[in-house]
Amino acid sequence: MKQFYVYILECADGTYYVGITNNLEGRLFEHQKGISNEAYTFKRRPIKLVFSEAFTDPQQAINFEKQVKGWRREKKEALIRGEWDKLPELSKRYS
Repeated sequence: MKQFYVYILECADGTYYVGITNNLEGRLFEHQKGISNEAYTFKRRPIKLVFSEAFTDPQQAINFEKQVKGWRREKKEALIRGEWDKLPELSKRYS
C-alpha cells in the first residue's frame, strides 16, 4: 500500500517548511540539494527533518498538510515535540 507523508523541515534560518510527498527520502534529498532555486528551502539550506507522519489515504495527507501549514509556530513546535495533547489549547485564537 502506498504511503503519503506530511513532513516538517527546520531550515537554517529557523523557519519551518511543511510539505507532502509519497517518497520522503527522495524529497528530502531534493530539498537538501536545492533542485529548484525558486523553492522556499533553496536559500534556507541546510534543512533538517523534524517531523513526519505517514498516511495511506492521500486525501487525509493533503488535508493534514493544509491544516498544519495554517498553524502558527508554537503549535507546529508542539507537534514536532509530539505533544498532541497541547494542540487543542494552542488552537484557541489570541487577540
